[in-house]
Amino acid sequence: MTPVLRCAIVGTGAVARLHAQAVTAYPRADLVAVVDRSRAAAESFSGEWGGPVVYDSLDALLSVERPDVVLVCTPPAAHHGQVLESVAAGAHVVVEKPPAASLAELDEMRAAAAAAADRTLSVVFQQRTGTAAAHVRHLLHAGVLGRPLVALCETLWYRDERYFSAPWRGRWQTEGGGTTLGHGIHQLDLLGFLLGDWVSVQARLWRLDREIETEDVSTATITFANGVVAQVVTSAVSPRQTSSIRIDTQKATVTVDHLYGHGHDDWRITPAPGFEVEADAWTLPEAEERSDHAMLLRDVFDALLAGAPLPPTADEPARALELVAAIYASAAADGAVVTPAALADHPTHRASFVSPVIDPRA
Repeated sequence: MTPVLRCAIVGTGAVARLHAQAVTAYPRADLVAVVDRSRAAAESFSGEWGGPVVYDSLDALLSVERPDVVLVCTPPAAHHGQVLESVAAGAHVVVEKPPAASLAELDEMRAAAAAAADRTLSVVFQQRTGTAAAHVRHLLHAGVLGRPLVALCETLWYRDERYFSAPWRGRWQTEGGGTTLGHGIHQLDLLGFLLGDWVSVQARLWRLDREIETEDVSTATITFANGVVAQVVTSAVSPRQTSSIRIDTQKATVTVDHLYGHGHDDWRITPAPGFEVEADAWTLPEAEERSDHAMLLRDVFDALLAGAPLPPTADEPARALELVAAIYASAAADGAVVTPAALADHPTHRASFVSPVIDPRA
């Protein structure tokens, strides 16, 4: 018989619907159980998605169902314990971003997954997926576009006071960080997916308009091992919303401008003068896949069923969180340069992120 992955969802809020949709779309996966701290919410969710069994606790779900894959869709503060409990029960885990409240917690989660009969831990960074991102990554890594030189990375979103009325949002203890961790992490992950290892970060955190503990804007300069210098702006106070990356190389400018997901129409490769003929070979493939949860979970499920390592769309779970942690660490040190080695010794690696925020209104 063809093996089928038995999946369970923890937390039945808005993002859980994207997971349920992705499981339903995959031909060799079944959604068998859900759990939420609100049983009414879990029962309503179950009714929408084919009637998976509703449980009152994760422990009961794991004990009875023994799922192959647990999809963690809860607020960030709960991720660490729920992931450890799930891998201890023998499940592979896919956890929503941000995966943990610190790099130390993420290290524990990854180690626990590796030790529990070689289980896997994947983080939902779905913007790595899609045929356009894969194509551009190949061009950059193969050197086809020449050496990448400078980049811009912008996550300019708008979240009003009602968004922050949820009691866990905008607080260091319960959300773990502000817009950098909650929103910008996606574009930072895509930037790292395209450019590779980072070597330094200088940053500031700002609270410009929202009445929260954490930042509503951050600014940063990131350098990468391949020599690229990137300017990064993340905002939760920008009415015309956009998610954008621009990479200027010796031969071309690559851009992607979208909001919450990208397809071929969102990408442009503009040749530098004199390289127009070469540009004919840079065209995006005819067959298009957009970036989304379904593509990410498909890649993860394919690897699990094949007994293969996680693909590039789902590996390197710490890279984006390292960049966020480095931004917070630099801001805590008044904009000092933070390197990977320095970050390993910084409190943001060992404990929940807390960093001073500049409020010009004060």
